[in-house]
Amino acid sequence: MPIPADWPTTEAEALAEQERLRPLVEPTGAASSVPVGDDRLIAGVDVAYDDERDLVVAAAVVLDRATLAVADEATATGRIAFPYIPGLLAFREIPAVLDALDALTHRPGTVVCDGYGLAHPRRLGLASHLGVLTGLRTLGVAKTPFTFDHRPPGPDRGDRTPLTDPATGEEVGSAVRTRAGVKPVFVSVGHRIGLTEAVETTLALTPHYRLPETTRHADSLCRRALAALTATGATGATVSTSDVN
Repeated sequence: MPIPADWPTTEAEALAEQERLRPLVEPTGAASSVPVGDDRLIAGVDVAYDDERDLVVAAAVVLDRATLAVADEATATGRIAFPYIPGLLAFREIPAVLDALDALTHRPGTVVCDGYGLAHPRRLGLASHLGVLTGLRTLGVAKTPFTFDHRPPGPDRGDRTPLTDPATGEEVGSAVRTRAGVKPVFVSVGHRIGLTEAVETTLALTPHYRLPETTRHADSLCRRALAALTATGATGATVSTSDVN
């Protein structure tokens, strides 16, 4: 979909926008008594890129919290919104992610991002940025610790250790063992959720695999959508949705 007209186009503009939005992050669940979406539903979002054709495909997949069955899904395709700069990846992904979320038939109460929230140099990773823009409860579950420190958690599922900023000692997330004997994931608050709840949510979404089911489904969907575009040679902006109930 078209990139918003006021979307930052330079590193300086993006940094200024992060500074503007950072105070708006709600890093606990205290403000979450007023639901924005259906708390019985939880979504995952992810993106895939075709840099040669300047295309990004975002996917949003909604799961039933109780059964982890897919309830809804949507994709959105558009131009890449921002150059690749570490720490500013949200500006590449969010326009397409917002379009995919808007195309859903069901509005989830929580969104899981494949990335960071407060575990970010300016405490405004993708999950926090997306949460502030949408008002949704968000959390980040990343595959790597980015620039932060952690001790290895214990070997058992559910073991966790703090993820800390080496410059300040601040706890910005948790290294969490979701599968026994498998390397941990890195969980951080996005918006309107506390760290303990974010960790518990991550464990509830990982009954069989290291990564949350939300992330697994969204990753698969955006890759399939991008492959389909590549096969057909399509370059235009598109949105598709499927209510799978």
